[in-house]
Amino acid sequence: MKAVIEIRIEAESGPYVQEVACVERDGHRLADIGLSLAESKSLLTAVQKIVVEHQTAEYLEEQRKCPHCGDARARKGSHTVNLQTLFGNLAIDSPRWGHCPCQPHEEKTFSPLANLFSDHVAPERLYLEVKWSSLISFELATELLKDTLPVAETINASSVRNHLHRVAKRMEAALGDEQVSFVDGCPRDWAALPRPGAPLTVGIDGCYVREWEDKKKNFEIIVGKSMSEEAPDRRFGFVQTYDKKPKRRLFELLKEQGMQMNQQVKFFSDGGADIRDMQLYLNPEAENYLDWFHVTMRITVMGQYAKGLKTTAEKREEGLKLLESTKHYLWHGNVVRAREKIEETLGFLDDEEIGGDNVAKCRKALDEFDTYIEANQGLIPNYGEFWRNEETIATGFVESVVNQIVSKRFAKLQQMQWTKKGAHLVLQTRTQVLDGRLEGTFQKWYPGFRPEPQQKAA
Repeated sequence: MKAVIEIRIEAESGPYVQEVACVERDGHRLADIGLSLAESKSLLTAVQKIVVEHQTAEYLEEQRKCPHCGDARARKGSHTVNLQTLFGNLAIDSPRWGHCPCQPHEEKTFSPLANLFSDHVAPERLYLEVKWSSLISFELATELLKDTLPVAETINASSVRNHLHRVAKRMEAALGDEQVSFVDGCPRDWAALPRPGAPLTVGIDGCYVREWEDKKKNFEIIVGKSMSEEAPDRRFGFVQTYDKKPKRRLFELLKEQGMQMNQQVKFFSDGGADIRDMQLYLNPEAENYLDWFHVTMRITVMGQYAKGLKTTAEKREEGLKLLESTKHYLWHGNVVRAREKIEETLGFLDDEEIGGDNVAKCRKALDEFDTYIEANQGLIPNYGEFWRNEETIATGFVESVVNQIVSKRFAKLQQMQWTKKGAHLVLQTRTQVLDGRLEGTFQKWYPGFRPEPQQKAA
């Protein structure tokens, strides 16, 4: 069997037909059925080259005449423009024309294709590079594209990383300026707003990744998730010591979910000072709480130390009851009584009948916990009352977000080191990919990118 594949282009100058591929099959084996990957790559590359050549020729023909007098512009030379597409890199002849003398111009010549090829990477290719390198390593993303598409062999992890960084920087540039407060208007203005939707619940947490410059050090990444009953959930992430617009970033994300100035927003965090500051002055109805998950997690660790104390079973049980009482008072928002129980537990550890290495560990943990509670006492509500009213008290969902955003790409099996800038930029594209927002971003930047399919008339 021999199959000849031709392309036919209908243009104003007339039809154009050219053979682009010839497929021959002699046997009848399973491996011979249909097109092979190599044949499909060759076919797509050939079609792409012909289509782009005709598109640029048509564009140049339209631009050749002066829009003022109609005279044809004179050609003054040419150079080659490289365009990276999904189906290969193309070297395109780009003419240089002289400006028509009927109008004054600062420059004598110009390149008309500079307007058409405002970027030398086709949006579809840029989108796929960014999407896959946001989900997996740059090396694996490069291999994936090489295996499935007729991209040039010159594609490498460095070029993919550079393209992701460029897209992320464009996202960053679209953010407005950072402000101390984003609360807009006054109570009278807020009262005139439409009835707000259900409260937004925002969980924020921090984690660490290894630093590239000093591999013995780590730096902190802040990640979070905003949940709404009336809009899709949204994820966010940034490098705390690199990002200059953390409040603006979170504010814009909440606005995208429909936040109004009269809408309740509940922030749950681990109580870190930087996170507390970021949550302030975003909304007049905002409520900031210490995440119960982080409170009970610390008590659980201290309970493990107490179980390992070298003493009698009765004494060990007494220590555990003191910790349980501390937890009980915190559950009901009674910080004063909780701190008294912490002091009582520290006194309990002074008993000469109690020994072992866990005494020092437990004492240190208690001291740190007391400082933690004192610093965040204004964020500790009556968790029990919240629970009875079926309101959120903990952001266990943020743990899965940390795993989604950070662990699977930045740490765990990857064991990678990062610069603060590199990690921050990948976080911007990765969160958009996980939320399904990246395609919408490209549609805003590139009109005509992946248009919605038209509905057929009934």
